[in-house]
Amino acid sequence: MSDHQLFVSNEPFLLESGDTLAGFHLAYHTYGQPDAMGNKVVWVFHALTANSDAVSWWPGLVGPGKLFDPAQYFIICVNMPGSCYGSVGPLEKKPGSDGAYYHSFPELTIRDMVHMYQSLRQHLGIGQIHIGIGGSMGGQQLLEWAIEEPGAFDYIIPIATNAWHSAWGKAFNASQRWCIENDPSWRTEHPDAGMEGMKVARSVALLSYRHYQTYDLFQSDEAPFAPARYKAGTYQRYQGEKLARRFNAYSYHRLSSSMDSHHVGRGRQDAATALQSIRARALVIGIETDILFPLAEQVYLAQHIPGAKLAAIHSLYGHDGFLLEFEVIEKEILDFLHDSSVRADKPVQSDLHSNV
Repeated sequence: MSDHQLFVSNEPFLLESGDTLAGFHLAYHTYGQPDAMGNKVVWVFHALTANSDAVSWWPGLVGPGKLFDPAQYFIICVNMPGSCYGSVGPLEKKPGSDGAYYHSFPELTIRDMVHMYQSLRQHLGIGQIHIGIGGSMGGQQLLEWAIEEPGAFDYIIPIATNAWHSAWGKAFNASQRWCIENDPSWRTEHPDAGMEGMKVARSVALLSYRHYQTYDLFQSDEAPFAPARYKAGTYQRYQGEKLARRFNAYSYHRLSSSMDSHHVGRGRQDAATALQSIRARALVIGIETDILFPLAEQVYLAQHIPGAKLAAIHSLYGHDGFLLEFEVIEKEILDFLHDSSVRADKPVQSDLHSNV
């Protein structure tokens, strides 16, 4: 059903920081076949530690018989650069050296990532992208691209994301990187460097991904006293160990910095003006219990993207609800796509607040 591929660019790639990569490569999955008119492309953007196999981490929305069915759409998802699932990243061989990048892997911004995706799009001969969809860090990439190329998408669906990464979000990321940096092994150049610190970092992150209700419902203890064996504590350790089996501290450290770089107003007049340049039909989905990307951030997006619609959903899972609330997200998307007032062939309304 899926096709795992690799795009390689040997051209020097200038980063926002001023650094230059000698070249880059992107791992990506495609599902289905492109429509003869090229108007059925769905581009899925993954979040921090996911990968390009969208069916594996979003099975409720992507796959045969699902909302985004390969029989109906040509679906593409790219592993973001800096990650460890096949795209250029810290554990990849550094050109001109005998070893990997490790700590010398450059800082990539969300905008840098989008520029790489644009090269892949050109390589694949993809014209109009019918639907762009992504949550969290994936939504940040989607918004940046929709501003960089206002005509690239017919529809965009940013979920649980923002126009710029907040001071609150940056504080969580800084604390996580601090955990990694305080692991003595982090100062070495080894694939497993910083892994114990990353386990702790993941436990910190989880507190922002979930919600009070999530822990109260699933991690409460029946016994009033059980030293060192409380469910919540063992759950935190379990999640850290689980990530360590599939990820690395270098990528975690770098990608959290990439998330911090996100600001659609950088180098432009301001964030509001940048959002107003979007021409795609937009459905902005927020989660009422999200403490990391609170609903106010999605309200801001919907207020400034012309003609945008806002859908606020409730979830016991907080921010992670964007990965788990398949049914309600599917319903909101279907209602949006079937609403004749937001058809892609209709002009965008000038009233920014009319559909909020």
